[in-house]
Amino acid sequence: MKTPGTPCRRPRSCWPQRVPPGVPIIYTTRHVDTRGVNSTNRSNRKKLQADSYDIIDDVEPQDGELVIYKERASAFFGTPLIAHLNQMGIRSIIALGESTSGCVRASVVDAYSHGFHTTVVEECTYDRSMLSHKVNLFDLHHKYADVMHVDEVVSHLEGMKKNA
Repeated sequence: MKTPGTPCRRPRSCWPQRVPPGVPIIYTTRHVDTRGVNSTNRSNRKKLQADSYDIIDDVEPQDGELVIYKERASAFFGTPLIAHLNQMGIRSIIALGESTSGCVRASVVDAYSHGFHTTVVEECTYDRSMLSHKVNLFDLHHKYADVMHVDEVVSHLEGMKKNA
């Protein structure tokens, strides 16, 4: 069992390779140099590297997949994400990434506030500690989203594809 303060494992290879064809994938990240605009109020004690916000190789975007750069925790705040979702006719979002208590949570709450049905893939999110991760998943599930296991989400998507 992990103790508070022990980081959760990164969600390596848990999602994009399992997405049925035709399901759009949109990535969000940020640039290292945002010219003084910070995602959080905490000071960065360590110097950021040029690749600090790179999307990990195991889930890197493929040709045709959209990458949106943001400057705040939410994928929605100050980005064209809503316009892209509306243009594609999307009303449901499947959220995953890091950190459960920060960017994932902010994006899920904003998705809910904009009227999107949102699912969080439990095994594909992580945080600084297992305690923070689990508490936020519990809270998100009871207020803003369905928190589901990756196999359940993939099965649902495959079933929708068969019924289409």
